[in-house]
Amino acid sequence: MHVLKPLKTLFPKIVFLVSFLLTSALYAAKVDSLDIPSAVMKKAMRAVVVLPNSYQSTDKSKTTYPVLYLLHGGYGHFNDWITKTPDKTLLHRLADQYNILIVLPEGEIFSYYLDSPVIKDSQFETYLTKEVIDKIDNSYRTIRSSKGRVITGLSMGGYGSLYLATRHPELYCAAGSMSGALNVDMNAWKLPPDAAKGIRAEFEKILGPFSQSPDGWASYSVVGMADRMKTNGLKLVFDCGVDDFLIEPNRELHRRLVFNNTPHDYGERPGGHSWEYWQNSLPYQVLFFSKVLIENGVMIR
Repeated sequence: MHVLKPLKTLFPKIVFLVSFLLTSALYAAKVDSLDIPSAVMKKAMRAVVVLPNSYQSTDKSKTTYPVLYLLHGGYGHFNDWITKTPDKTLLHRLADQYNILIVLPEGEIFSYYLDSPVIKDSQFETYLTKEVIDKIDNSYRTIRSSKGRVITGLSMGGYGSLYLATRHPELYCAAGSMSGALNVDMNAWKLPPDAAKGIRAEFEKILGPFSQSPDGWASYSVVGMADRMKTNGLKLVFDCGVDDFLIEPNRELHRRLVFNNTPHDYGERPGGHSWEYWQNSLPYQVLFFSKVLIENGVMIR
């Protein structure tokens, strides 16, 4: 009896360990940690790069790889997608399955990946679109054109990916968002008053006081960029959980893109603002991106 009890306690852990080791053996992607300092912000920052197993085994003089830039959310950091997903092998498996490099850059806890008009050391639009891309392209065998470069992210990162891709369509062929905070004015966010007040204060730090903004921060709203998205012609995919406090801004962008006849893939699924939801969402988005990359003739199969 006393022997069986600890065995029963240990058995689930043993099963999990064996399963993890088997999965790791099947998906042999490599994870790099890379310094990507910012000259424009005068900061030392890091990024994670997930390399598919084929990257080490293919002809290193000829084979170049498409890149997925995957952005983290607010109050997070560059390694969130590696450390916080319930399935810690998710990015490894996706990198191996689609033969794609996955780059996780730093966005700090509340940069929204834009160039702040009031904080000189919060210039993340410039950092992501120039310094990070240059460093990745000069450090790895990448496809150095928009045909092989895609971007997505969660929450703040979902906002950032659509914001950056819309403003820099020459850099990416497709963009996505998961549970994106797509309107920085916070209209229609379903949050308790105290939580909304705290987040509004964070926005005012990077954008300046809302009361002094001549356009109510409209120039920073992804929801307001629907016509620009149509003009750019980028492939777009975004989704949100039906229980997410950000569902209405996502629905609003979808409505505007339908109204102006912009092709896009939009979805709603059960779930809220959680890692369980994003873990489920990401494989669908990478599948979407893979089809775009195949059409561009850059997918390694």
